[in-house]
Amino acid sequence: MAVLWLDEITADDLELVGGKGASLGELTGAGLPVPSGFVVSAGTYRSFIEDTGIAEELFEAVDVDAEDSAALAEAQSRAKELVLETEMPEDIRQEILDSYDDLGGVSESNDSEARGTGSRAGENFVAVRSSATAEDLPDASFAGQQETFLNVTREDLVDRVKRCWASLFTQRAIYYRQEKGFDHSVVDIAVVVQRMVDAEKSGVMFTSHPSTGDPRIIIEAAWGLGEAVVSGSVSPDNYVVNRETGAVEELTIADKKTMMEKDEATGETVEREVAEDKREAQVLDEADIARLVELGERVEDHYGTPQDVEWAIVDGEVLMLQSRPITTIDDGETEIQTDATEASASESEGITDGSGAVETAGAESDAGTGAGEGDVLVSGLGASPGIASGAVRIVTQLDQLDKVSEGDIIVTEMTTPDMVPAMKRAAGIATDEGGMTSHAAIVSRELGVPAVVGCTDATTTLTDDQRITIDGDKGTITEGRKETTEEREPIEEARPKTPVKPMTATEVKVNVSIPEAAERAAATGADGVGLLRMEHMILSTNKTPARYIDDHGVDAYVNEIVEGVRGVADEFYPRPVRVRTLDAPTDEFRQLQGGEDEPDEHNPMLGYRGIRRSLDRPDVFAHELEAFARLYEMGYDNVEIMLPLVNDAEDVIQARNLMEESGIDPEKRTWGVMIETPASALGVEKMAEQGIDFASFGTNDLTQYTLAVDRNNEKVADRFDELHPSVLQLISQTIETCREHDVDTSICGQAGSKPKMVQHLVDEGVSSISANIDAVRDVQHEVKRVEQKLLLDSVR
Repeated sequence: MAVLWLDEITADDLELVGGKGASLGELTGAGLPVPSGFVVSAGTYRSFIEDTGIAEELFEAVDVDAEDSAALAEAQSRAKELVLETEMPEDIRQEILDSYDDLGGVSESNDSEARGTGSRAGENFVAVRSSATAEDLPDASFAGQQETFLNVTREDLVDRVKRCWASLFTQRAIYYRQEKGFDHSVVDIAVVVQRMVDAEKSGVMFTSHPSTGDPRIIIEAAWGLGEAVVSGSVSPDNYVVNRETGAVEELTIADKKTMMEKDEATGETVEREVAEDKREAQVLDEADIARLVELGERVEDHYGTPQDVEWAIVDGEVLMLQSRPITTIDDGETEIQTDATEASASESEGITDGSGAVETAGAESDAGTGAGEGDVLVSGLGASPGIASGAVRIVTQLDQLDKVSEGDIIVTEMTTPDMVPAMKRAAGIATDEGGMTSHAAIVSRELGVPAVVGCTDATTTLTDDQRITIDGDKGTITEGRKETTEEREPIEEARPKTPVKPMTATEVKVNVSIPEAAERAAATGADGVGLLRMEHMILSTNKTPARYIDDHGVDAYVNEIVEGVRGVADEFYPRPVRVRTLDAPTDEFRQLQGGEDEPDEHNPMLGYRGIRRSLDRPDVFAHELEAFARLYEMGYDNVEIMLPLVNDAEDVIQARNLMEESGIDPEKRTWGVMIETPASALGVEKMAEQGIDFASFGTNDLTQYTLAVDRNNEKVADRFDELHPSVLQLISQTIETCREHDVDTSICGQAGSKPKMVQHLVDEGVSSISANIDAVRDVQHEVKRVEQKLLLDSVR
């Protein structure tokens, strides 16, 4: 049989119907309210490719080098062509259509006897969803890689089933399977066909606390179809319910700007604005919450393990659309405490600004020098938290990086992008130059490596092979080794220690400077990446763009960008990853091969950089845009384009035109600008009229250009203040203007990790805040605190 009905399926049928199909069948068999439907089995897909004779050619087509973007694109194209252009055998085709017709007579009571007794379905709408046999496995999650089609009618059903089959071979799916060691030829795919639910309300529900397993149900809800919640395109309401008492312990009402629903005229799923009176209205009433809690308990009891459930409400009835086990619950084992986490635990409550310091009310700076054993040899700024001991490796030239081994301490004048591989090996980093926004500081924080910067004389005071202890919290380097029995695990340190992510209407994202930090950044549980810097992907080649293209060709240059972005986009998918186009000042380029051709500028920060360089060299900018176009073709629809150092609408118009010339549709892709100059803040309304989707504050540049303070000049460093009233006023005006034009606002500068800035942004209604990796959870809690205060103030 080509088709199995949901009431014939159990959880044991994973190989037949895939993860999604098995889950829905199990729920149906348990008597839970599930929309009626059937599954085109995985065996049917296998029969299709084997009986039609395309299997061998199909698997040969996708057996390519996963690191070769061009080969991946060709593999996807050929596989899609083979599947879609091969005629489906008539017996399979007819059984699928007959099942669709029978679906018209199936009631939502899941009564199998009703099948075939009702009228034919005619123009009944169905949802067609892929259900791969490798989906939702303990060691790999392939969910979200295959296609889903909503509001499908009989006329298009067979085509949509074939498109689900073809989606087994998207570039992203091919790449991911090869990375995880799965043989393409053994992964099958089933297709779930269910009666379409025209949801009035929908969302997701965790039946138990996602980290501790405590009896608290967490519900997210929005208006319309659930795709908006699952994809993250709308901020939903959040409810935390005590299962034992049924009481709502925490409630966050979001500003729900958009919703997904079926267009009655075309049958297509469309995004529409939520009516003004419902945008900030509570989605679920007491009866809805009580029914969801009841069903949540039944599902968890049935499976014997906490569940992550997708649900919808139609005419007051709650329907369950999917259920999968929660895999994030702590097993109760004691986590390893590093020196850094022990130190932070002893501090009074506060919020880290990413520098290793903790801001608290009335706290005073600890300038003590008794860190570790021995005397203080060198001191500077604690730029990346943690304590590490090891042997000194003085690095004055790039050809000395090979002497850095695992566990050594790099001591250098200043770090550069091509030092990143060695920085990953090092236990700690110390530099003579640099501040909290230097390359060494940013990269060390993202890698989770303790660092002290701005030491002035570290390279002359310390010697090779000397044993030292570096304290990235206090900013000290002491003689001797501090013995510790625990190994540091940077990724685990980034993983939140607090039980569950705070529910906030304001999204909290993370800044990622280098692709190598993606896994650690993703472990924070952030809502996406607010800033991924493209220049580090280029600078790490140690060649200027022009020299790299001359030496290796355009395709290799584009691939450098594609591979760098793809590594981050994979870690976060489907959460958004906002990629800033090239924004390196000429003094950084002058240090690279080919740098002799760069202009010698008196003040590079005010010079040839950002969008002004891109528009002046559209030929080079086109290669960056080609990388984005390739990523979209590969299925990375979570990638967003951010243009740096934009001044006015004319910059936006020119950039948008170049995007269109590169095959990027600005209407379909998410793109926006950085607000880094007073001119851009004052002119954001004109930019909004040109179609930008977001405006993101780069507070380092916005502050230096507003206050006329060079952020790299230590003589005026005390005047650099992101919280200056003039800077805050520009931010407030921008947020207000963007809200009027339905343009999202965010912050990706380091100031976004400071509590006073967080409070100001949330008060003003910013859409998202992007924090440094080590500050994400603290910022989430601060955002929640401010939002709750605003709610309380509004009702008092």
